[in-house]
Amino acid sequence: MRTFDVPGARTRVASAAVVGGATEFCDVRGTIEPNIGFQLKLPTRTYQGRYLQYGCGGFCGAIDDPAFPQGCGPAFGDAAVAATDDGHQSPENRFDTTWAANDQQARDDLFYRAPHALSKVSKAVIKAFYGKAPAKSYFNGCSNGGREGLLLAQRYPHDFDGIIAAAPAAYYTALIGYQAWIARNSIPNDKIFLLHSAVMKACDGVDGLVDGQIEDPRLCKFDAGSLSGQLTADEIVRVRRLYAGPSDRGVRLYPGGQPYGSEISWTFWLNPSPEFGRGFAAELADNALKHLVYPIGRPHSSLDSFSFTLSEFRRLVPETVKANSLSLDLREFRRAGGKLIIWHGADDQAIPFEGTLDYWQRLTGGRSQDWARLFVVPSMWHCGGGDTLTEFDPFHSLVSWVEGGAAPSRVIATGRDQAGNVVRTRPVFPYPLRARYVGSGSVDDAANFVAAPGFGFSDRIRWAGEDLYHRPGPVAP
Repeated sequence: MRTFDVPGARTRVASAAVVGGATEFCDVRGTIEPNIGFQLKLPTRTYQGRYLQYGCGGFCGAIDDPAFPQGCGPAFGDAAVAATDDGHQSPENRFDTTWAANDQQARDDLFYRAPHALSKVSKAVIKAFYGKAPAKSYFNGCSNGGREGLLLAQRYPHDFDGIIAAAPAAYYTALIGYQAWIARNSIPNDKIFLLHSAVMKACDGVDGLVDGQIEDPRLCKFDAGSLSGQLTADEIVRVRRLYAGPSDRGVRLYPGGQPYGSEISWTFWLNPSPEFGRGFAAELADNALKHLVYPIGRPHSSLDSFSFTLSEFRRLVPETVKANSLSLDLREFRRAGGKLIIWHGADDQAIPFEGTLDYWQRLTGGRSQDWARLFVVPSMWHCGGGDTLTEFDPFHSLVSWVEGGAAPSRVIATGRDQAGNVVRTRPVFPYPLRARYVGSGSVDDAANFVAAPGFGFSDRIRWAGEDLYHRPGPVAP
């Protein structure tokens, strides 16, 4: 066992073994004190001076096998790659939070410390292994990993040259309450399929093209009341609530609601699933409310007892503000030459894309910058999947931007069927630009679309947590 005395992140390397295969690598595993587990893969023959760190999803607790980036060709080579469990171990259940009940250090490692600590340790190990630190460092994460990406740009602006923050759980204070709220407003799966068909029939063409997807869900004006007789009165009320988002006495408690077109994804996010026995939203909310999001020693809640009100929103702030990644001050990241790509699926059932648009509007005035881009992927669910477009990966575009200076003017999204076959490609342009059909050729071919002005929506949202944008929170050394 070897020890690395990295300032603020003393590390014990438990094992290091060469693993053969298409890319031979040294598999390094260890623990950053006190309890941050990590895996770092060091290519033995093809390393080209790049480091790629992945974010962690859900409440973490397990190390996702860090994959070598593919498809870049010989000029890219292989990067050293790493991932972490964010400071606790619960590999059998990513929703478990019992570890957080009485351990503030474990909470803080999840909230903000672990990704930063891993970046320091990985670079120290890389320097020891190859003789010099990586020339360029990248971060790529979605959901909680997207939150980590924004957090790194905001609090640790010198850690990474390029960051991808996808579907970021930036609004941690309100997001747990939002999960509880949508879980309580669910409707049966058979009604969900009925609803989705009605929504698509009413709104597929509102963007000017009937193609099985809604370019921007905010264009849709469907009212669930049109399904009276097929949905019960209570179900109609619940559906209207889901689209509108939670509020209390006229004050919005989250900057967004369930997108029109996302309904099929409710069947596992809002409703019971074979894997967990209840929907993802209920699992996330119940476990967080019981053990994680209130200060240790203060009264906690649960899904059964929680009511999402202004009062409860304020009770969540003292602890969860540490996890929010809502700072609007990224000047140091810009000065350091950092490049940021944020992307979000327009039909995200877990983290409404409107919140990301709101943050983007406040951060940049809604315009692309020489250091930042936002991409909104039509029809895509949370981090992947969807009715039509199912995959989006801007990593190669980020590398070209950081190392070649070419800001991405478009990224191709892909749609696959259940057999894995590509059935659609579509360009996604920097927001607020959108893809417009040229009028001929297949609507499933990206070549038949060009950039067009957006739909002119106002993206800034008035909501209960607006003061949180100016609280970057504590910074670990």
